[in-house]
Amino acid sequence: MNKATLVIMAAGIGSRFGGGIKQLEPVGPKGEIIMDYSIYDAMEAGFDKIVFVIRKDIEEDFRRIIGNRIEKKIKVEYVFQEVDDIPDEYKEKFKGRTKPWGTGQAILCCKEVVKEPFLVINADDYYGKEAYVEAFNELTKNEEKADKMNVSMVSFVLKNTLSENGGVTRGVCKVDEKQLLTEIVETSNIIKTATGAAIKNGENEKVIDADTPVSMNMWGFMPEFFDVLKNGFDEFLKTQEEGNLKGEYLLPTIIGELLKENKVCVRVLKSCDKWFGVTYKEDKEFVVKEVKALIDKGLYPEK
Repeated sequence: MNKATLVIMAAGIGSRFGGGIKQLEPVGPKGEIIMDYSIYDAMEAGFDKIVFVIRKDIEEDFRRIIGNRIEKKIKVEYVFQEVDDIPDEYKEKFKGRTKPWGTGQAILCCKEVVKEPFLVINADDYYGKEAYVEAFNELTKNEEKADKMNVSMVSFVLKNTLSENGGVTRGVCKVDEKQLLTEIVETSNIIKTATGAAIKNGENEKVIDADTPVSMNMWGFMPEFFDVLKNGFDEFLKTQEEGNLKGEYLLPTIIGELLKENKVCVRVLKSCDKWFGVTYKEDKEFVVKEVKALIDKGLYPEK
């Protein structure tokens, strides 16, 4: 049987959510959190192992609210993303930093426990069933070794990913006629407008096509990607200015650089499902409503 692992990035501090652990907020009728629905969809699609990337300080809450339940259904591993989990020679350089180093570091933490094809998702995002089926089929198809590293990405339609409650950051993608990614640009402060979407910069708004494909951090990788990440992280730390407490090693930026250097081939899979997530505290009410609608449609059981 083809094996694939789901890696769930749950180490985010949830600063915009008002300091609570937003990944653990109940949104379903029986106290389910968004991750319950993601894991349910992933298992249905064929994934047979879950790796949670968390921080040590949320481990107790995390295991109590979700981990202990999930372990009864599927194989589970935990890895910890910590600020000081960097090579020794950089520790003094960034000693005042309190925030982990972004999604690239989060995935790198999984190096010792993931030895099979794997899909990466955010803990607080709902991606829909179609995305997991597409991703699993892509990860487990038998392909001959290519001269470039193969990566896959599930793209979403921008208008299906916007928040009613403020600007969001999205990896804005350009895709060629073969459904290969040619460019990805991490773009901040994309807002919903009366006519579609715009990038807000101070008082200015620049219109962006609401049907643009965007990345929602749903990436498919082979295990050899860990070596690329490790080398890239060293380079990243080397080039960061001393005392930089905000710089992040982010997957869209990493992939964008590899594309420019012609070192990677990224197949873009499409999902037309509606994405939703809890970026702002006010988003929660909307998510609860959306989950209820999916249950009413029969896509999920009541419990």
